Amino acid sequence: MADNSRHLIGLLLGAEEDWPQAFEALLRRVGPVKTASGSHEFETERLTIEPFDLNDPVKVELVIDRLAYWYYHPREWLKKAALMNGTYLLNSPFTFQSMEKHSAYCAMLRLGLKIPKTVLVPYKNPVDNVRWAYTSAKYNKTFDLDAIAEDLGYPLYMKPFDGGGWRGVSRINNKVDLHRAYDQSGEMLMHLQATIDYDKFARALSIGAETMVMDFRPDEPMHNRYAVSHNFLSPSAGHQAVAISRIVNAFFGWEFNSCEMLVRGDSVHPIDYANACPDVAVTSLHYYFPWAISALVKWSVFSLATGRRSSVDLQTDKYFAIADDESLDYDAKIEAYLALADAHFDTVKYHEWCAENLPDFDARVRDWFSGTEFTDILRETVVATYPVDEQEKFQAHFQGLINLWLADQSES
Repeated sequence: MADNSRHLIGLLLGAEEDWPQAFEALLRRVGPVKTASGSHEFETERLTIEPFDLNDPVKVELVIDRLAYWYYHPREWLKKAALMNGTYLLNSPFTFQSMEKHSAYCAMLRLGLKIPKTVLVPYKNPVDNVRWAYTSAKYNKTFDLDAIAEDLGYPLYMKPFDGGGWRGVSRINNKVDLHRAYDQSGEMLMHLQATIDYDKFARALSIGAETMVMDFRPDEPMHNRYAVSHNFLSPSAGHQAVAISRIVNAFFGWEFNSCEMLVRGDSVHPIDYANACPDVAVTSLHYYFPWAISALVKWSVFSLATGRRSSVDLQTDKYFAIADDESLDYDAKIEAYLALADAHFDTVKYHEWCAENLPDFDARVRDWFSGTEFTDILRETVVATYPVDEQEKFQAHFQGLINLWLADQSES
């Protein structure tokens, strides 16, 4: 029997306005999707924060979460919705809470990925616990911070074990930097991490079964950090960057995440890949913004229309079996991990489904980004972001990059 379904997508938002408006507009352009199982229609609702009974029904079938990584009340609502109501979550608060950057490093080291050498050091200042004095006096072993840094080699980086928005990250060039940063770390638990000489800093944004690897320049102002560069990595490094980003997501059950990598020649070194709220602002992604929002719409629609279900069972043993297979070299292990990841994301099915059921969606996306509705959203974002005397310059800057994307799409 045909299944005529209306699907409601919930947006759990903080301070963002640009991409939610774009997402809502593009979702309206999807229209009814008629599949072999029936007709599907899609709507959105911006979710509010309020008291909830653990037995309350949940009307949204899928939630795009941009808030719960720091705001615990909606995080617990998401857990309830997933466990009791089967709500599909982008992303899973379960693994982002338990698998912060430290655990993510450990897991990917276990898989043999090329994570720079990393050391976790104790708190600089006492933690707020009455048992601290006794415990530290009896059990905390003294250590030589300088010796650890020398072993890692300068320059190195000091950063919080749980990360988040570049908070507390310091480049350490010498002993003076080392002790200043450690003294300032207070009650933050810190990693010391070696760096490598690299040719390119790559940032991959993965949304479901799609990945975009971008040339990232962290020292530039935010509006100029993503360079429009299509072939900045070798074919081998480019393939690894896509694979690693997708492997990370499949391993942890994440579907909307970014992965930062240092690339030297054909060697790819992941350094940051647990980002519960990856950057999708038009003022930073610019050229890549249409792809990101289009991919987010398509993955949401695909997941709902095909009845995709999320799971808290990560099945990590499948990955560890590959890691422990001595007959496989590094490249072979990456391919085996990627095969698991593609199976997790139904990558082949996703692309086939989109080709069959959303055949003209890409054209609708181009049409929307070339129209006045997007221009108005961009202007609203620029006005909210930049001082008055810079608004005209940045409006032209970002519009020019979107126009470049439109021109490139017409040629492809």
